[in-house]
Amino acid sequence: MNYFVSLADDVISLLFPRVCHACGEHLVRNENLICTGCLVEIPRTGFESVRDNFTEKLFWGRCRLERAASFAWYVKGGRMSRLIFRLKYDGYTEVGFELGRIYGHNLASSGFTEGIDCLVPVPLHKRKERKRGFNQSLVIAEGISSSTGIPVSTGYLVRKTSTATQTVRSRIERWRNVEGIFTVERADEIAGSHVLLVDDVITTGSTIDACCSALMAATDIKVSVVSLAVAPGHS
Repeated sequence: MNYFVSLADDVISLLFPRVCHACGEHLVRNENLICTGCLVEIPRTGFESVRDNFTEKLFWGRCRLERAASFAWYVKGGRMSRLIFRLKYDGYTEVGFELGRIYGHNLASSGFTEGIDCLVPVPLHKRKERKRGFNQSLVIAEGISSSTGIPVSTGYLVRKTSTATQTVRSRIERWRNVEGIFTVERADEIAGSHVLLVDDVITTGSTIDACCSALMAATDIKVSVVSLAVAPGHS
């Protein structure tokens, strides 16, 4: 029976070749969305096992975080940047889920997720989410949830203002662009919780700053942060 399943899989792959979303090369049997070579070559940070890492230091003196980590370095034109582009702009949500699933295993095995009560994706404004069709941070959070068992909570942190893209803005402009744009609803329901904020890419950290400021409206709340990628330099 397994022989016929494998044969059918080979025929389907021949007629409808599956390609890696990072490099475009054909995937072989047992590879899913991203080829083994690209998974190996993604510049992972290992921050989930390192205290006082680069991502954590971004927020020193700015907002009160328990811990922070990023899966990989964001290098323009690199494998991770191409994967994130495929997720955000080409709509391949399965790529974000798969990266989140992989990262979730890393976070759990390192002990990073111990004590975390829920995953809170950085929200998009409703209008932007309707236009895109999904929230990439929610997709990533769902992938992390699938491998950690930690539930995703989307009803508390809300983006109340739509803002222009952060991509071409300077550090100061990014802070001004997101200042006061988030709010927390039903803050009493997450009082005393340890939430894990989930984002796709951290650059200056201004969006995370704004999210943390809003979340502090909940009594005795603890906040940690993870992202798929972090940019090594900022303008």
